Amino acid sequence: MLDQNEPDAAAVVNPSGRSSFLLIGDHAGRVVPNALANLGLGDAELSRHIGWDIGIADLGQRLAVALDAVFIRQVYSRLVIDCNRNPGAADAIPAVSDGTTVPGNAALTAAARAARVEAIHTPYHAIIAAELERRIAAGQPTQLVALHSFTPKMRGVARPWHCGVLHNGANDALAKAMLAVFRADPALVVGDNEPYAMDNIDYTIPRHAFAAGLPYVEIEIRQDLLASRAGIDEWSARLTAMLPAALDLAAPSPT
Repeated sequence: MLDQNEPDAAAVVNPSGRSSFLLIGDHAGRVVPNALANLGLGDAELSRHIGWDIGIADLGQRLAVALDAVFIRQVYSRLVIDCNRNPGAADAIPAVSDGTTVPGNAALTAAARAARVEAIHTPYHAIIAAELERRIAAGQPTQLVALHSFTPKMRGVARPWHCGVLHNGANDALAKAMLAVFRADPALVVGDNEPYAMDNIDYTIPRHAFAAGLPYVEIEIRQDLLASRAGIDEWSARLTAMLPAALDLAAPSPT
C-alpha cells in the first residue's frame, strides 16, 4: 500500500513532551497513498472536511509546544481509512461522504480493505498504544485529549456551536470539567455531545481510554474558527489555558 518514500501512518510531534496531556489527531492529515491515485478525487474535494479535520494538524502542533505535550497525528486522509472507526465498520472506508462519491472506495475487495487496515489503521493505533505503555512504565500520568474539527454546515443545516465536548459516562470527569470551563466563557456556544455524541461509532477514545480507565476528553472545534492563522492562534491560546484549568477542576477534592 505504501512505498518506501511515503510517510508512516502517524507523525509524533514533541515525542519527549513532559505534559500529562497526550494529544491525538485521528483526522489531522489528508495524504492519499500514491497507489490509490487520489481515490479518483480532485484536490478541492480532498481539501474539504470530508478529507480531514481542517486546522487540527496546526492546532495540535501549537499545543504540543505550548503545553510541552506529545501530539500523535494521523497522516493519511480519513477517506483512505478512518482511524476513529472500527476497521471492520462500513464507514471506515466510505464509498460516499457528505454527498461526494469516492470512486477509489467503490466495491473494494476484502483484500483491498485489509491492505489499508494493515498499512495505516493498525500502525496508527499501535503507536498510540506504545506511547501509553511508555508513559505507564515511566510513571507518567496521562489524560488522553482527542482533537477534532467539524464543518459549520452539514447537509444544509448550520451548526451554531463554536466547540463541543464528547464523552460517554466512562471516567468522564475531565470531559465534564472541560465542558464547564468552556461554558464559563460567555463568548462561546458550547455543545455537550454536539455536534456529535460519543457512541459506538467512536473508536480511539473507547479503545485506548475506556479499558485503561484513563481520563479523557474529545474536543470538537468548528472549522471556520480554525481556517486562519489568527484563528489557530486564538484556539491554541484558549486551550493552553483551559486544558490545565479543566484538569484542576476534575481533580478529586482533598479529604
